[in-house]
Amino acid sequence: MDSGQVKRRRGRPPKSGEIGATREALIRAGVVAFAERGYSSIGLEELLGSVGVPKGSFYYHFASKEAFGLEVIEAYTAYFTRKLDVWFSDDSVLPLERIRNFAEDAQAGMARYDYNRGCVIGNLAQEMGALPDTFRERLTEVFADWERRLSSVLSAALARGDIGPDSDCDELAAFFWVGWEGAVLRAKLERSGRPLELFARTFLAQLCRHQRP
Repeated sequence: MDSGQVKRRRGRPPKSGEIGATREALIRAGVVAFAERGYSSIGLEELLGSVGVPKGSFYYHFASKEAFGLEVIEAYTAYFTRKLDVWFSDDSVLPLERIRNFAEDAQAGMARYDYNRGCVIGNLAQEMGALPDTFRERLTEVFADWERRLSSVLSAALARGDIGPDSDCDELAAFFWVGWEGAVLRAKLERSGRPLELFARTFLAQLCRHQRP
């Protein structure tokens, strides 16, 4: 797929309904493709064939593969942020239980697709050397946002005395996402939820070991 600027083809202007439906179909296909295989290995013909969209329609919506990739990142980020909010913002559940519930839901989500789909953000970060520089800045921002959200949960646990008084919530949140993305990669490799369960259980156990007496 050419990452350069491509002129849009002439022809009948698509209807507004078609524009929205085609664009959304392409982005959904991109999310699935990036979750399964990443960015570099996905060709335009393969992507378009999966949704039955002609090549001209792709360039009507996206100036380049890079522009398309950034849109896929935004779509996946919005989806995943909603999931984080569901689990991390539930004040009816104890803070550390929120983290456990998130991990269990994520494992169930991967199992639903036989562990063929991973994290789009994590997959892209692993192939950063072959990606446009614009991706690096956006991926870094996404991880930072996830860390802030988890740090807030850990701060609530700290206020309750559920973790040690000297705990650095920002550092713990950063450590979690580094380890979690590695666990997601291993889960895809092994086609098993064991790495996810092991990491989440170990992370939470270490937190609880240092809680206040």
